[in-house]
Amino acid sequence: MFEFKELNFLTDGEIDLKIEAKISSDEKKGYAPAYKYRITLHDSDDGIGVISIRIGCSESLYYAGNIGYFINEAYRGNNYALKACKIIKDVAIAHGMNKIIITCNPDNIPSRKTCEKAGLEFKGIVNLPPHNEMYQRGERQKCIYEWSL
Repeated sequence: MFEFKELNFLTDGEIDLKIEAKISSDEKKGYAPAYKYRITLHDSDDGIGVISIRIGCSESLYYAGNIGYFINEAYRGNNYALKACKIIKDVAIAHGMNKIIITCNPDNIPSRKTCEKAGLEFKGIVNLPPHNEMYQRGERQKCIYEWSL
């Protein structure tokens, strides 16, 4: 049985990750348990973005990825997504994961650069299966990156 850990505040001294939600799994929908963090500048409450990590390994996570992030437009170009990914990696390790999958749309150049700068291995561009929720929303392909822990 999955148990959330007390990983409510994470930092690298430049940015902080502050827990916003611990989201239980939804087996019916194929959703993994997840931590959602607000990204702030260190010792500030001003949000610069969000990052979440879904725990586990499954077909749906292969396409959706373990990590998802968004940086507010005013803060882009500072490698904050990269820094947040490096910090949140500790959550995966605390749950015994040995790899992290990050996916993005092929035309999302900033996310692709984030994955490359973090040293993730590019596994390729894959077609989403028709039963996948993202396919049903109109998406067709994902870039798959793998991070060995």
